[in-house]
Parts: sequence; C-alpha cells; structure tokens
Amino acid sequence: MHDYGLLVVGSANADLVVGVERRPAPGETVMGSDLAVHPGGKGANQAVAAARLGARTALLAKVGDDDHGRLLRASLRAAGVDTAAVLVGEAPTGVALITVDPSGDNSIVVSPGANSHLTPDDIRAARDLFARAPVVSVQLEIPLETVAEVARGLAPGARLVLNPSPPAPLPAGVLTVCDPLIVNEHEARFLLGEAAGDTPEDWARALLALGPRSVVVTLGAAGALVADGRDDGCVWVPSPRVEAVDTTGAGDAFTAALAWRLGLGEELAGAAAFAVRVGAAAVTRRGAQQSYPTADEVPAG
Repeated sequence: MHDYGLLVVGSANADLVVGVERRPAPGETVMGSDLAVHPGGKGANQAVAAARLGARTALLAKVGDDDHGRLLRASLRAAGVDTAAVLVGEAPTGVALITVDPSGDNSIVVSPGANSHLTPDDIRAARDLFARAPVVSVQLEIPLETVAEVARGLAPGARLVLNPSPPAPLPAGVLTVCDPLIVNEHEARFLLGEAAGDTPEDWARALLALGPRSVVVTLGAAGALVADGRDDGCVWVPSPRVEAVDTTGAGDAFTAALAWRLGLGEELAGAAAFAVRVGAAAVTRRGAQQSYPTADEVPAG
C-alpha cells in the first residue's frame, strides 16, 4: 500500500499574467490588462491538479525564501498537497511571464530561479519518498541531470510519466523508462526533428521507436492520441466541446489526471479519456491552479 497516489518532481513558479488583445510582434509594444500574480510552475500545477481531484499527492521542488515562495507553499497546502519535500533554497523563486489573448492562447517565458537549483543530490536525499508512490511525474523546468536522476531512482514497479516541456534532447536512459512520454505537437516535432511525419499517428510511432514504453500525444480541443507499442495501432481519445477562456496550465492538469489514474491501475487509454475531460474543464476558467476542477466538476465521459 502506497502513502501517495502521485509524486510530482518539478518546478514551482509565480505566474505573472497579463491579458492582451494580441501578442506583440518583434519590436512592438502593446497595452495589456492589470498584472495578476498566481501560483504556477509545471510541477506545482500538476501536484495541485491531482490533489484537487482527490489524489494524495506529494511535491519535490525548490522555491526561494521570498513572497513568491510563500505564495506557492500556501497554495499547495490549501489544495492538500504534502509540501514536506518543497525545499527552500538561496535563489529567488522561479517566475513565468505569461500573456493571454482573447482566444485563451498564451505565450510564456520562464525565469527558472530556484528551480535550476533542484539537484541530483536533492533527489538522492529524498529517495525514501520515491518508494511511497506508484507513479512519479516529472517535467523539464528543472535541470536535465536532475530529471535523469529521477529516472535512475525509481522504486521497483514504479511508473515514470514525463512531459518534456520545455522541450530538450532526452538521454536514452530517461526515454526508456517513460510510461508514458506525453507530448504536444511542438514537443513531438522537436524530439523527432526531420524524422517527424505529418500526422499524430506518425509522431506517436516515431516516438515509440526512440524507446519509451508508451506515448500520449495531446491535441488540444481534439483530445489525445495514445500508443503503447503493443501493436501498430493508436487510440484516439476525443475531448468534450467547451468554450476555452485560458489554456494556461491545461496540459499540466491533463498530465496530473492521467498519472494519478495510472497509479490507480487504469489502462492508458482509459486514464487518457479521464485526463482530456479534466483538461477541458481547466480551459473554461482563467489561470492555472485556480482553474483546476475537483472530481465533481469533471465533465461526464
């Protein structure tokens, strides 16, 4: 019996959000809305999303000893996330600068701050934590060598869920334990380069050839595509139709929901079907963490 349903290892940022009528072209200045500050970061987002769904969740991350760090720790605790492994370091808390246009699309620039100081030594020091969850979820807003240490330190039988965002070249030792590797179109094309085909099925099959045990391609309003390598087929998972207000953090909600359901023993396609409904609910509200649904707010399948 595990103490947690999900362990998330990753980033914790303060999101500085401005609404714009349109995103500026190079060299152009546009006026925006009042600045809003929200708790964010892919790791913290995933932990909050899972906890709001009812998962017993722990986060291993690093923040600064500053107002943004205190905001993040308070938000995590309020959502029910175990913050015992949220370390306080010497660098400032990471910050994400986000613009959101009227369609809900966003552009993001991340200053990693304390996230870049989450080290392999921190992972090794928390090794007992890894034995307490059936699934570990990780992203790339922390150093790649730290991600590699997470992959090496998985407990026997544990499952690694990786969203390579922002995209970066992945060592084979990380790819081969991903189950699944979760990518959007941009991330798939980055990892595949010239080997990328024209369709999500092409991307999924080509990604499987790189070594992960399974692949999920997220497709926004179109849902997701699942491939587990058992045969040559791919499974399309449709998303419910919703009116998108803000897509910030929706991918993190999807990943957290999928990872948690895998830890409950669901098959990949079934977990993805639940996750697309969670992601769809998240885009109907503004912000990242504050947009995440509880289990009762997830659209019926």
